[in-house]
Amino acid sequence: MERPGLASSFGTAAAAYAEHRPDYAEAAVRWALERAPGARVLDLGAGTGKLTGTLVALGVDVVAVEPDPAMLAELRRALPTARALSGGAEAIPLPDASVDAVPAGNALHWFDMALAGPEIARVLVPGGVLSGLWNVVDDRVDWVAGLARVAGSAAIGPRDTVGEWRAATAGLLPTGPGSPFGEPERAEFPHGQRRTAESLVATLATRAGVLVLPEPEREAVLDRIRAYLAHRPETASGGFTLPMATGVLRARRR
Repeated sequence: MERPGLASSFGTAAAAYAEHRPDYAEAAVRWALERAPGARVLDLGAGTGKLTGTLVALGVDVVAVEPDPAMLAELRRALPTARALSGGAEAIPLPDASVDAVPAGNALHWFDMALAGPEIARVLVPGGVLSGLWNVVDDRVDWVAGLARVAGSAAIGPRDTVGEWRAATAGLLPTGPGSPFGEPERAEFPHGQRRTAESLVATLATRAGVLVLPEPEREAVLDRIRAYLAHRPETASGGFTLPMATGVLRARRR
Protein backbone atom coordinates (compact mmCIF):
# COMPACT_ATOMS: atom_id res chain seq x y z
CA MET A 1 0.00 0.00 0.00
CA GLU A 2 1.20 3.55 -0.77
CA ARG A 3 2.28 5.88 2.03
CA PRO A 4 -0.92 8.01 2.12
CA GLY A 5 -3.04 4.89 2.64
CA LEU A 6 -0.83 3.66 5.43
CA ALA A 7 -0.70 7.08 7.07
CA SER A 8 -4.48 7.39 7.04
CA SER A 9 -5.01 3.96 8.62
CA PHE A 10 -4.48 5.09 12.20
CA GLY A 11 -7.83 6.81 12.59
CA THR A 12 -9.56 3.43 12.41
CA ALA A 13 -7.78 2.44 15.62
CA ALA A 14 -7.47 5.82 17.37
CA ALA A 15 -8.75 4.63 20.75
CA ALA A 16 -6.47 1.58 20.73
CA TYR A 17 -3.53 3.78 19.67
CA ALA A 18 -4.21 6.12 22.57
CA GLU A 19 -4.46 3.21 25.02
CA HIS A 20 -1.51 1.10 23.92
CA ARG A 21 1.16 3.17 22.20
CA PRO A 22 4.00 4.31 24.50
CA ASP A 23 4.93 7.86 25.37
CA TYR A 24 8.45 9.16 24.69
CA ALA A 25 11.53 9.07 26.89
CA GLU A 26 11.69 12.48 28.61
CA ALA A 27 15.45 12.71 28.08
CA ALA A 28 14.89 12.24 24.35
CA VAL A 29 12.31 15.03 24.22
CA ARG A 30 14.62 17.36 26.14
CA TRP A 31 17.45 16.60 23.70
CA ALA A 32 15.13 17.24 20.75
CA LEU A 33 14.39 20.72 22.10
CA GLU A 34 17.65 21.75 23.76
CA ARG A 35 19.04 23.78 20.84
CA ALA A 36 15.79 25.64 20.20
CA PRO A 37 16.03 29.40 20.72
CA GLY A 38 12.77 29.55 22.68
CA ALA A 39 9.93 27.53 24.19
CA ARG A 40 7.21 27.83 21.51
CA VAL A 41 6.76 24.29 20.23
CA LEU A 42 4.67 22.76 17.44
CA ASP A 43 3.94 19.04 17.86
CA LEU A 44 3.42 18.16 14.20
CA GLY A 45 1.48 15.04 13.29
CA ALA A 46 0.54 14.84 16.96
CA GLY A 47 -1.73 11.81 16.71
CA THR A 48 -3.49 11.11 19.99
CA GLY A 49 -1.08 13.33 21.94
CA LYS A 50 1.59 10.89 23.11
CA LEU A 51 4.33 13.48 22.56
CA THR A 52 2.07 16.43 23.35
CA GLY A 53 1.57 15.16 26.88
CA THR A 54 5.31 15.02 27.53
CA LEU A 55 5.75 18.52 26.09
CA VAL A 56 2.97 19.85 28.33
CA ALA A 57 4.63 18.22 31.35
CA LEU A 58 7.92 19.91 30.44
CA GLY A 59 6.19 23.28 30.61
CA VAL A 60 6.73 24.46 27.05
CA ASP A 61 4.19 26.50 25.09
CA VAL A 62 2.91 23.75 22.79
CA VAL A 63 0.38 23.64 19.97
CA ALA A 64 -0.52 20.27 18.47
CA VAL A 65 -1.43 19.84 14.79
CA GLU A 66 -2.97 16.59 13.50
CA PRO A 67 -4.81 15.85 10.22
CA ASP A 68 -6.85 12.79 11.23
CA PRO A 69 -10.17 13.72 12.90
CA ALA A 70 -10.37 10.57 15.03
CA MET A 71 -6.81 10.92 16.29
CA LEU A 72 -7.36 14.62 16.98
CA ALA A 73 -10.51 13.81 18.96
CA GLU A 74 -8.55 11.40 21.17
CA LEU A 75 -5.88 14.05 21.73
CA ARG A 76 -8.48 16.61 22.77
CA ARG A 77 -10.14 14.09 25.08
CA ALA A 78 -6.83 13.18 26.76
CA LEU A 79 -5.46 16.75 26.93
CA PRO A 80 -8.47 19.08 27.04
CA THR A 81 -6.43 22.15 27.96
CA ALA A 82 -3.88 21.74 25.16
CA ARG A 83 -4.22 23.84 22.02
CA ALA A 84 -4.89 21.36 19.20
CA LEU A 85 -5.57 22.24 15.56
CA SER A 86 -6.59 20.32 12.48
CA GLY A 87 -3.90 20.43 9.82
CA GLY A 88 -0.99 18.62 8.24
CA ALA A 89 2.71 19.02 7.72
CA GLU A 90 2.22 20.13 4.13
CA ALA A 91 -0.12 22.98 5.13
CA ILE A 92 0.49 24.09 8.71
CA PRO A 93 -2.20 26.39 10.19
CA LEU A 94 0.30 28.72 11.89
CA PRO A 95 1.90 32.06 10.94
CA ASP A 96 5.43 32.51 9.63
CA ALA A 97 8.26 32.30 12.20
CA SER A 98 5.81 31.49 14.99
CA VAL A 99 7.56 28.54 16.71
CA ASP A 100 11.03 27.71 18.00
CA ALA A 101 10.87 23.92 17.61
CA VAL A 102 8.91 21.37 15.58
CA PRO A 103 9.14 17.85 17.00
CA ALA A 104 7.26 15.02 15.27
CA GLY A 105 6.65 11.81 17.21
CA ASN A 106 6.61 8.69 15.00
CA ALA A 107 5.33 10.93 12.21
CA LEU A 108 8.19 12.49 10.21
CA HIS A 109 8.39 9.53 7.84
CA TRP A 110 4.75 10.07 6.83
CA PHE A 111 5.35 13.67 5.67
CA ASP A 112 5.80 14.59 2.02
CA MET A 113 9.02 16.44 2.72
CA ALA A 114 9.13 18.10 -0.70
CA LEU A 115 6.15 20.12 0.55
CA ALA A 116 6.54 19.78 4.31
CA GLY A 117 10.21 20.83 4.46
CA PRO A 118 9.61 24.38 3.20
CA GLU A 119 6.39 24.61 5.20
CA ILE A 120 8.12 23.62 8.44
CA ALA A 121 10.92 26.08 7.68
CA ARG A 122 8.27 28.77 7.16
CA VAL A 123 6.80 28.41 10.67
CA LEU A 124 10.20 28.03 12.38
CA VAL A 125 12.25 31.02 13.46
CA PRO A 126 15.85 31.15 12.19
CA GLY A 127 17.85 28.80 14.38
CA GLY A 128 14.71 26.82 15.22
CA VAL A 129 14.87 23.03 15.46
CA LEU A 130 13.07 20.32 13.52
CA SER A 131 13.20 16.86 15.09
CA GLY A 132 11.77 13.42 14.50
CA LEU A 133 11.35 11.02 17.40
CA TRP A 134 10.76 7.28 17.08
CA ASN A 135 9.98 4.74 19.77
CA VAL A 136 11.84 1.59 18.73
CA VAL A 137 12.15 -1.85 20.29
CA ASP A 138 15.59 -2.93 21.46
CA ASP A 139 16.48 -5.84 19.20
CA ARG A 140 19.86 -6.16 20.93
CA VAL A 141 17.86 -8.14 23.51
CA ASP A 142 17.50 -11.76 22.37
CA TRP A 143 13.78 -12.24 22.93
CA VAL A 144 12.97 -8.89 21.33
CA ALA A 145 15.01 -9.80 18.24
CA GLY A 146 13.05 -13.07 18.08
CA LEU A 147 9.79 -11.17 18.39
CA ALA A 148 10.76 -8.95 15.46
CA ARG A 149 11.47 -12.00 13.31
CA VAL A 150 8.17 -13.68 14.22
CA ALA A 151 6.09 -10.51 13.89
CA GLY A 152 7.40 -9.64 10.44
CA SER A 153 7.78 -6.25 8.82
CA ALA A 154 4.07 -5.40 8.98
CA ALA A 155 4.27 -5.23 12.79
CA ILE A 156 7.96 -4.47 13.43
CA GLY A 157 9.73 -2.97 10.45
CA PRO A 158 13.33 -1.72 10.18
CA ARG A 159 12.31 1.74 11.35
CA ASP A 160 10.95 0.15 14.54
CA THR A 161 14.17 -1.40 15.91
CA VAL A 162 17.27 0.03 17.57
CA GLY A 163 19.47 -1.81 15.11
CA GLU A 164 17.89 -0.35 11.98
CA TRP A 165 16.15 2.94 12.70
CA ARG A 166 19.10 5.16 11.78
CA ALA A 167 19.48 3.63 8.33
CA ALA A 168 15.73 3.42 7.83
CA THR A 169 15.27 7.14 8.54
CA ALA A 170 18.32 8.35 6.61
CA GLY A 171 17.55 11.05 4.08
CA LEU A 172 14.26 12.12 5.65
CA LEU A 173 15.40 15.67 6.30
CA PRO A 174 16.19 17.94 3.33
CA THR A 175 19.84 18.95 3.75
CA GLY A 176 22.66 20.15 1.53
CA PRO A 177 23.01 23.28 -0.61
CA GLY A 178 19.79 25.26 -0.81
CA SER A 179 18.13 23.43 2.07
CA PRO A 180 16.72 25.49 4.94
CA PHE A 181 18.11 22.92 7.39
CA GLY A 182 21.63 22.11 8.53
CA GLU A 183 23.15 18.67 8.88
CA PRO A 184 21.14 16.39 11.18
CA GLU A 185 22.26 14.91 14.49
CA ARG A 186 21.05 11.60 15.94
CA ALA A 187 20.88 10.06 19.39
CA GLU A 188 19.11 7.24 21.22
CA PHE A 189 17.76 7.26 24.77
CA PRO A 190 16.81 4.23 26.90
CA HIS A 191 13.10 3.66 27.24
CA GLY A 192 10.65 0.90 28.14
CA GLN A 193 6.96 0.15 28.40
CA ARG A 194 5.20 -2.07 30.92
CA ARG A 195 3.21 -4.66 29.01
CA THR A 196 1.55 -8.04 29.30
CA ALA A 197 1.51 -10.47 26.40
CA GLU A 198 -1.99 -9.38 25.42
CA SER A 199 -1.30 -5.66 25.74
CA LEU A 200 1.85 -6.04 23.63
CA VAL A 201 -0.20 -7.82 20.96
CA ALA A 202 -2.69 -4.93 21.18
CA THR A 203 0.17 -2.45 20.75
CA LEU A 204 1.51 -4.19 17.65
CA ALA A 205 -2.02 -4.37 16.26
CA THR A 206 -1.95 -0.55 15.97
CA ARG A 207 0.98 -0.60 13.52
CA ALA A 208 0.04 0.78 10.13
CA GLY A 209 1.25 -2.32 8.32
CA VAL A 210 -1.00 -4.51 10.46
CA LEU A 211 -4.03 -2.20 10.29
CA VAL A 212 -4.17 -2.37 6.49
CA LEU A 213 -3.87 -6.17 6.22
CA PRO A 214 -6.96 -8.17 5.21
CA GLU A 215 -8.57 -9.56 8.36
CA PRO A 216 -7.40 -13.21 7.93
CA GLU A 217 -3.79 -12.09 7.40
CA ARG A 218 -3.99 -9.66 10.28
CA GLU A 219 -5.22 -12.35 12.67
CA ALA A 220 -2.54 -14.76 11.45
CA VAL A 221 0.18 -12.21 12.28
CA LEU A 222 -1.26 -11.51 15.72
CA ASP A 223 -1.70 -15.23 16.45
CA ARG A 224 1.98 -15.85 15.61
CA ILE A 225 2.96 -13.10 18.03
CA ARG A 226 0.70 -14.51 20.76
CA ALA A 227 2.17 -17.98 20.36
CA TYR A 228 5.73 -16.63 20.53
CA LEU A 229 5.05 -14.57 23.66
CA ALA A 230 3.30 -17.54 25.32
CA HIS A 231 6.45 -19.66 24.95
CA ARG A 232 9.08 -17.12 26.02
CA PRO A 233 9.89 -17.15 29.75
CA GLU A 234 10.25 -13.36 29.74
CA THR A 235 6.67 -12.84 28.57
CA ALA A 236 4.68 -16.02 29.25
CA SER A 237 3.04 -14.86 32.46
CA GLY A 238 2.33 -11.55 34.16
CA GLY A 239 3.77 -8.16 33.35
CA PHE A 240 7.16 -7.29 31.91
CA THR A 241 9.01 -4.26 30.60
CA LEU A 242 9.43 -4.17 26.83
CA PRO A 243 13.03 -2.98 26.22
CA MET A 244 12.92 0.08 23.99
CA ALA A 245 14.71 3.28 23.05
CA THR A 246 13.57 6.63 21.74
CA GLY A 247 15.64 7.62 18.72
CA VAL A 248 15.88 11.30 17.79
CA LEU A 249 16.88 12.99 14.57
CA ARG A 250 17.23 16.78 14.77
CA ALA A 251 18.38 19.63 12.54
CA ARG A 252 18.45 23.42 12.90
CA ARG A 253 16.86 25.86 10.53
CA ARG A 254 19.48 28.04 8.90
